Amino acid sequence: MLDFLNVGMGTVLLLLLLLAFSALRILREYERGVVFQLGRFWKVKGPGLVLVIPGVQQMVRVDLRVVTLDVPPQDVISRDNVSVKVNAVVFFRVVDPQRAIIQVENYLMATSQLAQTTLRVVLGKHELDEMLAERERLNLDVQRILDAQTDGWGIKVTNVEIKQIDLTESMIRAIARQAEAERERRAKVIHADGEKQAAVALLEAARMLAQQPEAMQLRYLQTMTQVAGDRASTIVFPLPMDLLGAMLARTKATPEQDQGGGATPA
Repeated sequence: MLDFLNVGMGTVLLLLLLLAFSALRILREYERGVVFQLGRFWKVKGPGLVLVIPGVQQMVRVDLRVVTLDVPPQDVISRDNVSVKVNAVVFFRVVDPQRAIIQVENYLMATSQLAQTTLRVVLGKHELDEMLAERERLNLDVQRILDAQTDGWGIKVTNVEIKQIDLTESMIRAIARQAEAERERRAKVIHADGEKQAAVALLEAARMLAQQPEAMQLRYLQTMTQVAGDRASTIVFPLPMDLLGAMLARTKATPEQDQGGGATPA
């Protein structure tokens, strides 16, 4: 009889030890355990050694580290009716394990689907040039909307980065032609601005030379020196405009004097 009791007590002790051993859980520093007792939320435990009563309590592990979520390429039609494919990456982490388990069935899947929808909606409100030139602002817009919508799930969206915007071949050629036309327009504007500045400088130089006739004579001699040093067979001889004007005035006055002197009074 005593042997039977000893065996029964040993079995009970062994079962208690196995039960106690199975009730122990070890949570890492970045993990938390959401514990349910008889189906109802009880508390959040961890990190370290946690005791969970088998059959009465259940625990769901939650990772608090930053999750990198790759958003697959999305077909987006911009505001100027250009079809592009856009993919992005979302960085988020769980800040409230209780809400992340209770408020949403699968927070990873829910965040992924919400990120895809938000990316299409936000980029569809902008033109193609804005997508290519203002990517930082678009990242902030998507991050702000995602963070506001996932706050009820206990999730904090820390960053959103648009990785790539794929264009069709025809659109790439159109953008190249547009960029070439823009460069030609800038070149023409710069050339016209240079002509304008040169005209202003020449006008100022002419005014200075007009104030001192000797300066005009020196400039004339300098031009002759440059022409004489050239080895070209054709030599251009500059004629001062004041000398040409005086000769034209004398030529015009001579016929008038001749007509006046040949008249005989009646």
